[in-house]
Amino acid sequence: MKNKMIFGFHAVTSRLRHEASSVEEIFIDATRSDRRMQDLVANAKSLGVRVMPVDSSRLDKIVGTRRHQGVIAFASELALARNLDELLDAIDGPPLLLVLDGITDPHNLGACLRVADGVGAHAVIVPKDRAVGLNATAAKVASGAAETVPYITVTNLARTLRDLKDRDIWLIGTSDDGDKGLYEADFTGPTALVMGSEGEGMRRLTRETCDMLVSIPMFGSVESLNVSVASGVCLYEARRQRMAKEG
Repeated sequence: MKNKMIFGFHAVTSRLRHEASSVEEIFIDATRSDRRMQDLVANAKSLGVRVMPVDSSRLDKIVGTRRHQGVIAFASELALARNLDELLDAIDGPPLLLVLDGITDPHNLGACLRVADGVGAHAVIVPKDRAVGLNATAAKVASGAAETVPYITVTNLARTLRDLKDRDIWLIGTSDDGDKGLYEADFTGPTALVMGSEGEGMRRLTRETCDMLVSIPMFGSVESLNVSVASGVCLYEARRQRMAKEG
């Protein structure tokens, strides 16, 4: 199993917390001696993970950016991205899934994963092609959610959506010209929320496969929301409805 690079305090700390045995080694900025770095180093060493102080310029070269906060880890891939059928079979209660159709910005993907974790979504489903993939930048923005939310990559998104429909999972897409407003839709049953890409939205076949399209009400001057913000608005409405039904 190949190693992946993780950088930033949140991402590295989360991996140490959830699966320290997967971390091979950690590189830190040798000039940093603040409390935050001391705590991370002490935690890593207590878990038996090797920590190597290096020049900050070396960290810049490894990551390709200076936005690493002085900490980089190399770790083996986690087995979160399981087979979709196995994941669905293990869910207790109505599934709540987030489907991202062609997200190309790693910052948006990371933010979507963070929202999915916060709302308790069961998985994030993405196509293999025409999408950014779960790279180190996305994992950093996710602030640990990349280690906790099952991330399912599928070869054929349209076929996967049809498979979800065969399992009686309702596909709700978002669009400016939706059939209903967000707050008119019912998210209490098995639901997959389908979000389009940053610029073009959902692809035609994805849109046509959805059971319903909903629009997010906009009261200001902007026409639409960032995809990660829109995902958060919709997913938390789904969670609100489910909590109201349970309570």
